[in-house]
Amino acid sequence: MMMVEALAPRARVELVKNKAWAILGVLLLLTATVWAAPPRKIILIIFENTSYKDAITQPFFANFADHGALLTNYSAIGHPSQPNYLAMVSGSTSNVADDGDVDLNSDHLGDLLEAKGRSWHVYAEGFPGQCNLKDRLKKYARKHNPMISFVNIQNNPSRCANITDSSSFVRDFSAQHLADFSMYIPDQENDGHDTGVAFADKWFNHIFSPLLQNSSAMNGVMVVATFDEDDNTQANHVYTAFYGPDVIPGTRLNTPCNHYNLLRTIENLFALGDLGREDAKASAITGFLR
Repeated sequence: MMMVEALAPRARVELVKNKAWAILGVLLLLTATVWAAPPRKIILIIFENTSYKDAITQPFFANFADHGALLTNYSAIGHPSQPNYLAMVSGSTSNVADDGDVDLNSDHLGDLLEAKGRSWHVYAEGFPGQCNLKDRLKKYARKHNPMISFVNIQNNPSRCANITDSSSFVRDFSAQHLADFSMYIPDQENDGHDTGVAFADKWFNHIFSPLLQNSSAMNGVMVVATFDEDDNTQANHVYTAFYGPDVIPGTRLNTPCNHYNLLRTIENLFALGDLGREDAKASAITGFLR
């Protein structure tokens, strides 16, 4: 076999250059494998009051998990609903222990996103807009719309404009005009609160199945489906799953985690820092991205 030293100077240089490029290519491949690019956009959908075992047996929730990453040991923070919603976006329940209206003078995920030049939007079914603070409007419930409870949003019309009804969601999704972070809040029928998880499963399939199959619009998007709490048990074990082209299909993660870990994961994926509360103490969820 010809040794490098036996080659002419020009040939020797070319061989060394080729080897260098080959080594660089291997290193880049290994780096891409370990440090996968995070999703560019995240959609969080929140359902209501269902145990893990009841949710995972529903056909579309099961299919969503089978083609995505399922967190098999995920717990909500408490009971009733509202503290869980607040925990997901602020890293704390703010000592809220019921579903009554609250006006909170504290920071939240929206603040972190805006500080990094990122956008956010809440699609809340039945919400009339204009920063409406009413408790109930037909099937809409304020307790399930956490961003409306922060004073620095209530007092700022341009920030309130980020909270709308859901009428533009499908259009925004299909046109690839989603914010960096979106929350989709179904009304009290579609989230299963008043109707049960089988109804919520059918709604989820009807609205989201066509969107998830739109490969162009799904490029760089990760959809997260979770439940605010279970059916009022101490364990509070709930279904949570990730889905998207960057998610490894069929992943099952059994590490204990909760709504604070989910918030920390979103913060890390967008490189936002943290809010210095329970999110700062929580570990980000890993092991589900390609």
